[in-house]
Amino acid sequence: QVQLVESGGDLVQAGGSLRLSCAASVTIFAFNTMGWYRQAPGKQRELVAGITNSGTTNYADSVKGRFTISRDIAKNTVYLQMNSLKPEDTAVYYCRGESNFDAYWGQGTQVTVAS
Repeated sequence: QVQLVESGGDLVQAGGSLRLSCAASVTIFAFNTMGWYRQAPGKQRELVAGITNSGTTNYADSVKGRFTISRDIAKNTVYLQMNSLKPEDTAVYYCRGESNFDAYWGQGTQVTVAS
């Protein structure tokens, strides 16, 4: 059974940094793409950053230059390094993996940025 488990969410002051981790129960090459999404209260879930099997990355305009997605293939883990955090980054952050057959979500991790 494929599982994605996020960790690293926390309460942080504006301007601070956090690193989120998404540990997969299978090799991350089982997924064509992996990504981080977030959902703030009353808002739709949105893509924050993604990484393809080949390592190509993409980012939402709102986080470009502040967030970095990366992966550790040996640990089957994808990371989201978040710097210069803003109150508007407050949300539940979800990891998603998409294979040829299905899409998988983690349970989410809460990030709260205090002003």
